[in-house]
Amino acid sequence: MRKSTIATLTACSALAVVALSQISTTAVAQQTEDWKPTWTEGGELVLPEGYREWVYLGSPLTPNALNGGAAGFPEYHNVYVHPEAYKIYKETKVFPEGTILLKELQLTLEAEEEDGSRSEVSGRGYFPGAFNGIDIAVKDSSRFSDSQNWGYFNFGHHAPPYAETAAAAPIEACASCHIDNADEDMVFTRFYAILGAD
Repeated sequence: MRKSTIATLTACSALAVVALSQISTTAVAQQTEDWKPTWTEGGELVLPEGYREWVYLGSPLTPNALNGGAAGFPEYHNVYVHPEAYKIYKETKVFPEGTILLKELQLTLEAEEEDGSRSEVSGRGYFPGAFNGIDIAVKDSSRFSDSQNWGYFNFGHHAPPYAETAAAAPIEACASCHIDNADEDMVFTRFYAILGAD
């Protein structure tokens, strides 16, 4: 009786280990996909959460005062990429399918000089102020083959809260500029030194 009980317990333990290992494997597999875009049933992109904790690539700035008062995006362009996509890019020098490049716009503080600059403790320059919008680029060759595998989305050019979802912009709105002017794979990599850093 005792031997059969021990045998039963041993068998149950073995089954439990197998079950736990399967659960663990499934969890890891699901987790590795968490960095990829989420889409609505209608094909709109869902605004990712926690993007300010992603890898920060850089902040190009094209202020109105240096562009005849009519800059297309007169704010800082704070650009982020998910750590998993960044890791793959650093290993392969190719942006993987599902890459999200998220650009959060940030206004400059009020100007004091004609060139749009102001003086702060550190000196005269341009300084970031309020958040003012989000644009996203997604690499997905199955959805965006007509625009060299990238789709572009606008979640609002205004203060938060931003839209929760967004439809892809027409090619002429964003993709065409990237097709004509970007460095590699539709991305202005020259603005983000971290992508080339060792």
